[in-house]
Amino acid sequence: MTPLDLLDYASVLIFALTGALVASRAQLDIVGFAFLACLTALGGGTLRDLLLDREILWIADPAYLAVACGAATLVFFTAHLLESRYRALLWLDAAALSVAVAAGAGIALRDGAGAPVVLVMGVMTGCMGGLMRDVVANEVPLLLKQGEPYATCALGGAGALLAAHGSGMEPGPAALIGAILTFVLRGGTIAFGWHLPVYKSRPPRQ
Repeated sequence: MTPLDLLDYASVLIFALTGALVASRAQLDIVGFAFLACLTALGGGTLRDLLLDREILWIADPAYLAVACGAATLVFFTAHLLESRYRALLWLDAAALSVAVAAGAGIALRDGAGAPVVLVMGVMTGCMGGLMRDVVANEVPLLLKQGEPYATCALGGAGALLAAHGSGMEPGPAALIGAILTFVLRGGTIAFGWHLPVYKSRPPRQ
């Protein structure tokens, strides 16, 4: 198993935990937990594999489904132990975003994709599962909250991976650099309120 495969497994596990936490906030049954966990964990990777014409990860290796369902079961029985599930969700999502961006961009790079495709695959793998989770759970997606540089953090991490690879690193170590930068950027938005300027509408000129 390569470092990129390990990142893929890690992203599935952590994103599944976030999906299950959202299910706990919505007070779903255990099947609902498993559904949201699998949707969150595998949504971005499925789109990545479809667009890159690769065998879809959970079809090639059903162990991904087992990991996601195991995470859902764990949260189903332990979510009540967390005092602030939303805060835990934010930090778990930051960790999941970091490894998913690195896995998505790293796999695209390993498969020979060009730099623009690597960037898009990193952002897509990191963001789409969480977007699907929030839409299905009828919550405002983190990706679309005003001033939240969620996709920007993903883009920065994917860019760092490309820069590290351009300096001579193999895709695996370069992906680790991308994951670290993504987590630092996203963690900064949670801990310190970092944000980007947002568009403000202006009245038309008279």
